[in-house]
Amino acid sequence: MVAIQLFNEIGSIFRNTPTFALVLETLLVITVIWLLLHRRGGGRRRQLTKEEEDRIIADYEPEPLVADTDPNHPLLHTRVVQSKVGKRIKVDGHDCLNLGSHNYLGFLEDQEILEEACKSLRKYGVGSCGPRGFYGTMDVHLDLEDRIAKFMGLEEAIVYSYGFSTVASAIPAYAKRGDLIFVDEAVNFAIQKGLDASRSTIVFFKHNDVQDLERLLVEQDKRDQKNPKKAAKTRRFLVAEGIYMNTGEICPLPELVALRQKYKLRLFIDESISFGTLGQGGHGVTEHFNVDRDEVDLISAGMEGSMATVGGFCVGSHFIAEHQRLSGLGYIFSASLPPMLTQAAISALDRFEREPQIFEQLQAKSKTLHQKFLRFSKLTLRGHELSPVKHLYLAQPAENFDKELKLLTQLADKCIARGVAVVQAAYLQNRERQPVRPSIRIAVNRLLESADMDNAFEVIESVSSSVL
Repeated sequence: MVAIQLFNEIGSIFRNTPTFALVLETLLVITVIWLLLHRRGGGRRRQLTKEEEDRIIADYEPEPLVADTDPNHPLLHTRVVQSKVGKRIKVDGHDCLNLGSHNYLGFLEDQEILEEACKSLRKYGVGSCGPRGFYGTMDVHLDLEDRIAKFMGLEEAIVYSYGFSTVASAIPAYAKRGDLIFVDEAVNFAIQKGLDASRSTIVFFKHNDVQDLERLLVEQDKRDQKNPKKAAKTRRFLVAEGIYMNTGEICPLPELVALRQKYKLRLFIDESISFGTLGQGGHGVTEHFNVDRDEVDLISAGMEGSMATVGGFCVGSHFIAEHQRLSGLGYIFSASLPPMLTQAAISALDRFEREPQIFEQLQAKSKTLHQKFLRFSKLTLRGHELSPVKHLYLAQPAENFDKELKLLTQLADKCIARGVAVVQAAYLQNRERQPVRPSIRIAVNRLLESADMDNAFEVIESVSSSVL
C-alpha cells in the first residue's frame, strides 16, 4: 500500500509539473552523471617529475598587467607651470600670454575672491575629509546650493566636489539598462563615461544636426509602434552640451526643446562652458536663446571655468536634486568640496549678480579674437564667435592622427618659447566614442586686450608658417 501511495504521489507530481521543467531537470541529471563518469573514467594524470616542473616554471611568461606604452606619448611629457595662473603664466621658464587656461572671466587672479577664500580657510581648515552624507556637509555647501538654485531660477541644486564626476554621475542616476539615450556625437568625455555607466542603449546623432536627430526619433517611433508594451516601459533621454568642449559650437537648444516636447524626451544639458559665459546675465544657453529653463529637465555644469574654482553642480526640480543625493555616485562616495573652494564659488556668484556687464565684456572679447584668428593662413578656426572655447586645426590635414598631433605639439612648444601659451587638446584617442581630430584649443579670457590678441595672432601665424 505504501509503495502504491508513493507511486501515485510521484505520478501526481509529474502531471502537475510543466514539461519544460521536466526536460530541464532530466538534462541536468544526465549532465551530472556524465561528468561523474567522465571524471572517473579519465584515469589519473601522469605525475610530473621535479625536473619537468622546474622547466615549466622557468619557461612561464606571465602576460603584462598593461600594454606597452609609447615613451613619446605627449601625456607623459607635461609642461610645468611655475607661477600663479592668470592672464599671464610662466611655463617651462617662459613668461607667456595665457590662451590655454579656462579662466574665462579672469577670476583666478581676482583679489576679492582670493581674500574670501582665505577667510574660509582660516575658519574651516583645508578640507572636509568626508562625503556629504558622513560629516562632510558644511554650511557653506548648503549656502552655495541655495545660491545656485536662486541664480538659475529653479527649485534646487546639488554640488559635487569634482567637475568631471558631476555629469558622469548624474546620467546613470536616472538612465538605466533598457532606456534609450539620444546623444550628440561630439559630447565631451565626462558625458561619455556617464553613458557607459548607465548601461542604456545609446544612439548618436550627427553633431548639431537636428534633422538627423529627428530621423532617428522617427525610426524609433516606428519600432515602438510594433512593440507598444516595450515602448511603454522604455524611458527616452536627450543629452547635449550648451557649448561643446570638443568643437566650441553652441547647441541648437530651441530645436532640441521642440523635439523633446514632440517625442516626450527627458532633456539633459551640460553647461560647463556656457554657464557664466552666455546670456546677458551669464545664465547660460537657456538665457542665450530665451528658452524657459523648466523646458530642460537637468542642467549640469562644472565650476572650473567661469567660476574659477573646483567642482560642479546640477540644478533643476526638487526631485532632480534629491534623487542624486541617494543615487549620484560622485556625490555619495567622494569627499565634499573643500570649504575654501566652495566660498570661492559663492564669491564668484556675488560678482555675477553685482557686475553683469562682465558677460558682455567676455562675449565682446570672444568675438574680437574670433575675427582675428579667422585670418590664419595655415590653420582653420572652429567654434561659435561667442564661445570662449575655440579650436585651431591644420588647414591641410596630415596623413594620420599621430602626424597631425606631432605637428600641433611642435607648434605649441614654439609658441610657448615665444611668449604665447597655447596647448593641443588632449584626448584618450582609443577611448573616445567618436574619432576626434587633433587641434589647438584656445580659451578666451575677459582680461585680454586688443594688443594681446594681435601679438598672439602674429606669434601663432609666424610659428605655424615655419612648422607647417
